[in-house]
Amino acid sequence: MKRLILLFSLFVWVSPAVFSQTETVEEITTSTIFDELDKPELGKGTIEVFQDPAIRNMVGKRLSGDNIEKDKENDQMYLKMPGFRAQVFTGNNQRKSKEEAIRKEQMIKELYPDLPTYINYMAPFWRLRVGDFRSREEAYSLMRELKEAFPDFAKEMYIVKDEVKIPL
Repeated sequence: MKRLILLFSLFVWVSPAVFSQTETVEEITTSTIFDELDKPELGKGTIEVFQDPAIRNMVGKRLSGDNIEKDKENDQMYLKMPGFRAQVFTGNNQRKSKEEAIRKEQMIKELYPDLPTYINYMAPFWRLRVGDFRSREEAYSLMRELKEAFPDFAKEMYIVKDEVKIPL
């Protein structure tokens, strides 16, 4: 019995990655593993699942902890998750750091108009971070490009962990 429960749990955990590779967000929310198992395939056996109906009702439902949000500016859906960004500027001079962060952001936007940039203030520092990357390697690749394009900023640049927005 424990093997069956373990196997079922593993199957429920792995199946969204297998079945939803080309599906949209709406299809993922309406299609569950049980729907996939119910689809008949020619020349193959059938699978019959015996379980409490409450389990079937829980599978595929979004929980309140999900981090899928809609961007108000362009109606783009994105996933907020831990990731990496390249930090281009940090300054703690109250009067000049904000203007310098904005100036550097504008310079980067001229060369990379589609690159997301983020200026934030966490006392006492103003920071300029760029990009939304799942891996440190992707962020590092961008940082190398930025160092070549802006050699004056190179000493200040490094990779930081941050909550990033991944478009869906």
